[in-house]
Amino acid sequence: MKLLTLQRQVARSVMAPLTPSYRMRRVSLGGEKMSAVAKRIIKPNDRLTSFERLEIYNRQYWFRVLDAFSDDFPGLRAVLGDRRFDALAKHYLIECPSRSFTMRDLGSRLESWLRKHPRYAPGCLQLALDMVRLEWAEIETFDSASEPPITTAALAGADPASLRLRLQPYIRLLDLRYPVDDLLLAVKHDAPADVASNAMQERQKRKKVSAVARLKPAPVYLAIHRLDNTVYFRRLEREEFSLLTALHRGRTLESAVLAAFRSSKISPPERAPNVSAWFQNWASLRWFAMQ
Repeated sequence: MKLLTLQRQVARSVMAPLTPSYRMRRVSLGGEKMSAVAKRIIKPNDRLTSFERLEIYNRQYWFRVLDAFSDDFPGLRAVLGDRRFDALAKHYLIECPSRSFTMRDLGSRLESWLRKHPRYAPGCLQLALDMVRLEWAEIETFDSASEPPITTAALAGADPASLRLRLQPYIRLLDLRYPVDDLLLAVKHDAPADVASNAMQERQKRKKVSAVARLKPAPVYLAIHRLDNTVYFRRLEREEFSLLTALHRGRTLESAVLAAFRSSKISPPERAPNVSAWFQNWASLRWFAMQ
């Protein structure tokens, strides 16, 4: 057997879904007995059969990816509850298995998958989608590149009609319908410190989720950014969000400012001070990168 063929057979066997009781399937997805598959790719030893040895890898693969997925999306688990979250995780990872060298990418297709499978978030689809978007943005922000911030010298004498400012690669801008930033911070803060406190913490968590779910959807504009290796969520005004979004899409500074205040309730005399204050904050946070 060629090495590549062996590698593919091992990968298919190890990544095959487990039974409901978390054991290796007796029959492969292709219809062949797993005992026969195991004999081809792994030898028995004096304690375990080929099937039993392969099952160890099959189970450990799934235990590991399910744990990693759960660690990445504690907010979604809080929104759905343990039973529904576990069902979603299993079906998602079956349909969207790992294709990366790092488990950091496990949730990269979750938003699009959940939109196609709304039954996994009954009665709270928009809340669940908002949470998924936030948690995935947090992952991306944490380990995306950081580039040298733009300097005042680079901006000296620049013409707003032609100046284009580039956001740092790690910044994510989200327009949401629910305050899932506050909810996620509460979920993480309420993580139980020991088993004895778990039941009470879970009840408190469910109360917070229910309170957010009962809210009437309203626009929430958010920037997810990083400072000193820590990820932060920052609420934005609608105009502030629109301005940053326009700059991120490559519009000139002049064009972005005009677009940001289109249909704005901020009076014309107040707009320049607002823009000045926003840019001072963004500059202090090093949000703009050198061209």
